Amino acid sequence: MSNKLPIIGIPADRRLIGKHPFHVAGEKYVQAVAEASRAMPLIIPALAELFEFDALLDSLDGLLLPGSPSNVEPHRYSGPPSAPGTLHDPARDAMALPLIARAVDAGVPILAICRGFQEMNVAFGGTLHQHLHELPGHLDHRDDGSDSLETQYAPVHDIKLEPGGLLHRLIGHDSIKVNSLHSQGVQRLGAGLHVEARAPDGVIEAFRVRKARRFAVGVQWHPEWKVMSNPASLALFGEFGAASRDRAANR
Repeated sequence: MSNKLPIIGIPADRRLIGKHPFHVAGEKYVQAVAEASRAMPLIIPALAELFEFDALLDSLDGLLLPGSPSNVEPHRYSGPPSAPGTLHDPARDAMALPLIARAVDAGVPILAICRGFQEMNVAFGGTLHQHLHELPGHLDHRDDGSDSLETQYAPVHDIKLEPGGLLHRLIGHDSIKVNSLHSQGVQRLGAGLHVEARAPDGVIEAFRVRKARRFAVGVQWHPEWKVMSNPASLALFGEFGAASRDRAANR
């Protein structure tokens, strides 16, 4: 068997730094892929018009859809206009959304986190609540950006893992405590997605693609944060890495 590391693609955000656009990915995601999945992270620029998606996927062994301060543009799921000042990233939408179903069809493992989780739901025809905290009976899932990173990413609520589900078997517990740094969430679950975990207020916190040939999971929390010291996060990234190595060995 080859000792080459599997290659895991990470779609970039497009950001203006000064007056120039840059294509960036958070270091915590890149490092988690390298350390916890034991793979080679490859940042994919948000230049959808320059890529042939199937050819791109032919060169990848896995796909990680990271979180971001931006939100999916609501026209992508026929939602109402966003509140003024909402950060969007149409270049990332154009790059990431078409990759998701193609990746599943090609047997490319996927791990989707926070914004990536929401992208994955939209890619399968689902919709999003844009302001969970405004819905009666719902928790406020947002973080306070003025807090330290340690406080923002600290575990704040339990999630219940679906009995007999993939995450339940993988993590080995009925529930785990997770961080929460999101204002949006699943409204209507996309076709072919199966719920793997819920928050105490019923908000979907994880799902998998039911008919995927390999690992294809989305989570609303941030398992990449200090992944090496969190057994549940290590199990998640480890399984993703194992699926990517299987893809590498068979392509």
